[in-house]
Amino acid sequence: MSFVSGYLPVIPLRNAVLFPGVSMPLRVGRDRSIQALQKALTNQKWLVLLTQKNPEGTVEKAEDMHTVGTLCKVENHKKEDDGSFTIFVTAHQRIRALNMRFENGIYETLTEGIEDVAVLDKKTEDALLQSLQQIAYETVDLLGRHMRRVKEWIAEIQELGLLTNVCAAHADFTLAEKQHLLEMADVRERALKILELMKEQKERLKIQNDIRTKLTENINQSQKESILREQMRVIREQLGDEDNKDIIEQYNEKILKAEMPEEALKLAQSQLNRLEAMNSASPEYQIIRAHLDLLTDLPWSKSSEHQEIDLEAAERILNEDHFGMEKIKKRILQHLAVMKLRKSHQGSILLFVGPPGVGKTSLGKSIAKALNKKYVRVALGGVRDDAEIRGHRRTYIGAMPGRIISSIKKAGENDPVFVLDEIDKLSRSFNGDPASALLETLDPEQNNTFQDHYLDTAFDLSKVLFIATANTLDTIPGPLLDRMEVIELTGYTIEEKKNIAKRHLWPKQLKEHGIEEGQLEITDAALSKVITDYTREAGVRELQRKIATICKFMSLRIVKAAGTKITVDAKDLDEIFGAERFSADMIESSQPSGVVTGLAWTPVGGDILFIETEEMPGSGQLLLTGQLGEVMQESAKIALSLLKARLPLMDPTVDFSKKEIHVHVPAGAIPKDGPSAGVTMLTSIASKLLKRPVNPRMAMTGEISLRGSVLPVGGIKEKIIAAHRAGVTEVVLCKRNEKDLREVPQEIKNDMKFYFVDNVNDLLKIALEIDFPSFPKRSFGDTTPFLPGTIN
Repeated sequence: MSFVSGYLPVIPLRNAVLFPGVSMPLRVGRDRSIQALQKALTNQKWLVLLTQKNPEGTVEKAEDMHTVGTLCKVENHKKEDDGSFTIFVTAHQRIRALNMRFENGIYETLTEGIEDVAVLDKKTEDALLQSLQQIAYETVDLLGRHMRRVKEWIAEIQELGLLTNVCAAHADFTLAEKQHLLEMADVRERALKILELMKEQKERLKIQNDIRTKLTENINQSQKESILREQMRVIREQLGDEDNKDIIEQYNEKILKAEMPEEALKLAQSQLNRLEAMNSASPEYQIIRAHLDLLTDLPWSKSSEHQEIDLEAAERILNEDHFGMEKIKKRILQHLAVMKLRKSHQGSILLFVGPPGVGKTSLGKSIAKALNKKYVRVALGGVRDDAEIRGHRRTYIGAMPGRIISSIKKAGENDPVFVLDEIDKLSRSFNGDPASALLETLDPEQNNTFQDHYLDTAFDLSKVLFIATANTLDTIPGPLLDRMEVIELTGYTIEEKKNIAKRHLWPKQLKEHGIEEGQLEITDAALSKVITDYTREAGVRELQRKIATICKFMSLRIVKAAGTKITVDAKDLDEIFGAERFSADMIESSQPSGVVTGLAWTPVGGDILFIETEEMPGSGQLLLTGQLGEVMQESAKIALSLLKARLPLMDPTVDFSKKEIHVHVPAGAIPKDGPSAGVTMLTSIASKLLKRPVNPRMAMTGEISLRGSVLPVGGIKEKIIAAHRAGVTEVVLCKRNEKDLREVPQEIKNDMKFYFVDNVNDLLKIALEIDFPSFPKRSFGDTTPFLPGTIN
């Protein structure tokens, strides 16, 4: 009887037969086999392994597989990069497949267990067990010392049936012989057959070992050949063989043209001398040639044509390539002006930080274009080996130079604009720390003698203009960040996105899709709807994808229209994209008491969040949910303490000891932290306790202190842009954040009303629209007890 009832998925094996009691790894790569494996993984991991009758063919019908196989369980599995799976299975029972069917793209079968038949007495069983163990020992000894553990394993097996399965699984038998052994249920017959086959295998191994011994005796022959090759080299020189001489001369010419510094020149001459004295058949010959190729191809003294930096041209290029970003472009032009005055790039290392899709990498291209220099980009995301930066030592097989030197070689000039993309995505592993390897690269005092392990000599990087990009500063090590000048890029407004789409994204996508400007146009209303209802991002990367989708969708209509101009209107977007993904106005028209809109900063731009409060009978506890960090939890506790001290002034009947307050921040799967939600939490709790709802179109951000002060926070521009995008019309900020509004676009400030507060009393007056009293004023040393309701 089988261990498992019902239909089980079947995986056909090409070159293997699995025996009960044996575990082994298997590679699953065929589509049907992958489907069968996936079904097994969802059904207690049981599956049936049947060997194909033709190992070179495919399984087109059930008759292409043997009916006797094994019932196996998947112990472990791993998906590979090419989509295949590596699984580790244990065979539990010899089975016979019954009523096999093909359903849902895979073979499935019912199974009938085949039990071992052991019709033999104890003496016969012991004799067969010892004989099998003995011949297994002898075979293992012939295979070498590395099989010693297998020998120990065989010695531990005291069951004849299991020993026959182990021997059959690991012995070098043909596929047909193994299948025949699997189908033999009689343990005695199986043991005798294995003894016969292993005896033949042992004889083959003896012959192979004899041959190997004779080959070892002839090792000296290769030494003789080495001497003869050396003599042949001398003979070729005497006969005037020019092949090797031509190569040496070519390298000599390249070395002279490269104009290397003295240290590199000595290394190149040394390598050339070694190459000249070396036999071309030597494995090291090609290694030296590869090193010489790198030495001679590097632009040691080749720079771009020296031109005076034209700031007007640079400003024009930046304006053509990027809309808005006035502050960023001003900073870049100031940096270029310093370079022009110093007549040097040394010390010029910029770091652009901002959300994805705001144009950090393209700014590097524009700077290269403005300076008329080569542009080089290296993606650092996921790099975890410092050899990727500084190269491998040439002693390793397959050694290569690092990405810095390889990119300089590719540029062909020693002063390109070099973009280190996603520098915040570097990671550390046992192979080293690439961020530490970059310290020398980005240090103006050291990079004039940059050492690549493969190059093995100093290379001057001081003429290179390095530009790094990142989404956040948090993951960049302090010493590395200290070497760069940080320029922060923020998200775009809706109006900026419209202009970018009109000037850059729409013409670019028309060109990429082979559409002429006179064939397709999009209305302003449609473009605005795409921005507000189908994308929600700080940058324009998703907007570009949406415009590409419009071009693809309309391409068929353009072909059918035969020259007629097609216009994309707002009403066409539902057919192209489907239902709106986002509401242009995320804020609800009304909210119950206890719900307040807050503003948050994230590495990908600003965002809004809702803080909800509910009260219930209890013992005065505060319950916090929404995966809040420690700082955010402390803000909630401070808010509650402030209200405990102040609310009795408004309503003496409020008894916190009999209430349990629950504060929740939705999107519970996302971790949240920071002090800027303090004012929002305080307003939410007060709104619930006083049963006064807050204007749903009002948002706020700010930290609170235990004495009731509202403190300033960061990321104001990103938060205001996110609030405007979500439909917020009123914003409450700390008084000291008023200066930060200078960075907010004027069109956004025109649409919104701002309140600035210093303390929580003013905050609650604005948010709850009530005259919230303040604490009575006292003179120093006044010890008169304070009674609720005594207000000055």
